Amino acid sequence: MANNPTPATKSKESPLFSLPMVLFVAMAIALGGGFWYLEKSGPPEPKGPVLTPEAKAYTRQLTLNEVSMKATENAIHQAVVEIEGNITNTGNRHLRSVLLSCIFYDAYGQIILKERVEIVRARSGGIKPGETKSFRLPFDNLPGSWNQRMPQLVIAEIIFG
Repeated sequence: MANNPTPATKSKESPLFSLPMVLFVAMAIALGGGFWYLEKSGPPEPKGPVLTPEAKAYTRQLTLNEVSMKATENAIHQAVVEIEGNITNTGNRHLRSVLLSCIFYDAYGQIILKERVEIVRARSGGIKPGETKSFRLPFDNLPGSWNQRMPQLVIAEIIFG
């Protein structure tokens, strides 16, 4: 009589990878990848020209003053945050355009929104040496995690006239 194992006496071997284990590992990888993507994506960097060395030096000739922030409601009952102020050109050059980067933070000091906005426009005559112009910047798309404080205002671009 041969020692052939019968189906009742075969040893039961478990597979190396079980279905629940494979699903758990796949889910862990997907979640890890999702968190990594969200961490790396962040707010998009503004596109467009950067501040040239000449323009960077000229920023000392521009002053933002009487800057204030208030919340209003638009026609469709949506909250709008408005930043108002003046810009003065104390230098000796005519400027066709000036753009600001408005950088909004959350309660932890992390950047949550960065928007470039034009505060001096060529079509309105730019800004002459010694001139002061007012600006108004409405924002209706601020994230709920915004810390409700005045954003950082940084001159992002100057186009000389």
